[in-house]
Amino acid sequence: MTAQRMLTGDRPTGKLHLGHYVGSIANRVKLHRKYESFFIIADLHMLTTKNTRDDIAKATQNARDMVVDSLAAGIDPDTATFYLQSAIQEVGDLNTLFQNLVTVPRLERVPSLKDMARDAGKEEMPYGLLGYPVLQAADILCVKAHVVPVGKDNAAHVEVTREIARRFNYLYGEVFPVPELVSAETPTLVGTDGRAKMSKSLGNAIALSDEPAEVRRKVMGMYTDPNRIRADVPGTVEGNPVFQYHDVFNPNRAEVDDLKGRYREGKVGDVEVKEKLATALNAFLDPMRERRARYEADKGLVDKLIVEGTERTRREVQQTVFEARKAMGLTGVYTQLRRKAERSRKPAATTA
Repeated sequence: MTAQRMLTGDRPTGKLHLGHYVGSIANRVKLHRKYESFFIIADLHMLTTKNTRDDIAKATQNARDMVVDSLAAGIDPDTATFYLQSAIQEVGDLNTLFQNLVTVPRLERVPSLKDMARDAGKEEMPYGLLGYPVLQAADILCVKAHVVPVGKDNAAHVEVTREIARRFNYLYGEVFPVPELVSAETPTLVGTDGRAKMSKSLGNAIALSDEPAEVRRKVMGMYTDPNRIRADVPGTVEGNPVFQYHDVFNPNRAEVDDLKGRYREGKVGDVEVKEKLATALNAFLDPMRERRARYEADKGLVDKLIVEGTERTRREVQQTVFEARKAMGLTGVYTQLRRKAERSRKPAATTA
């Protein structure tokens, strides 16, 4: 029996950060040895919001950075297949087949699309962005993935994939598994500005690759209780980004509980709370830094992983597209026309 598969990945728009980690990377690390795992470098999805020549030129290095970030986070290169989305043209074929299995009103109900358009400064919804979940369905189903670990923003996208898979199987026969969404323990992580989720584009992110001094600098500038003007003023813990980070990344629960108690009583300053958070975050990131140094020292490894993974994935996708077209009856249309055309070109038989 073929092993079950996992599909996950990111757009190559910059380095991965703590929000990515809690949203999906933690689950990827946990699950990637259990499943046959595919990691997409989704550069076609990048074009929905970042499509200038400069954006595209940066994608190559961003793709490398993404792979290194994933390896540093704990992904084993021997058990993972990384691939570049745009290098597999057959994904577009599957996207075309799926476009007629979902309606515009259904896509307009996907809540994150409007947020993506707004964050990208788009006054109107581009066609490609509206179809983002359909292309994502092609990504997931082209390798017949059974599980998809994603963050909160992409949960609604995976549900569209599930609907498309069920619709295709109902109309044409069982070709695709209906993938399961693997949700994160921490759905979203607020950014260091305390105003929105952590995001590369908003400049409120702590990258997995940040050096210790940079992590400390960002933590010391974090948003906290705006009503607390002195250390002896009782502060609010609930909704306070600094304590949200402590809850997620500081394993010393006794220390966190002590800080919360003293903060509520006005017996600890923001500086101490942030200093201890910076220490906890750097302790969390230190093993990633060690792995990153090891993988970066192996020159050519990342490019080799992407190229070999893309070639392997292309073969899988070509087979999937063939099966989908065959199930729909599309492979027979041209075959019949060609055979009829060949018969009509044959000279008529003559008798002596």
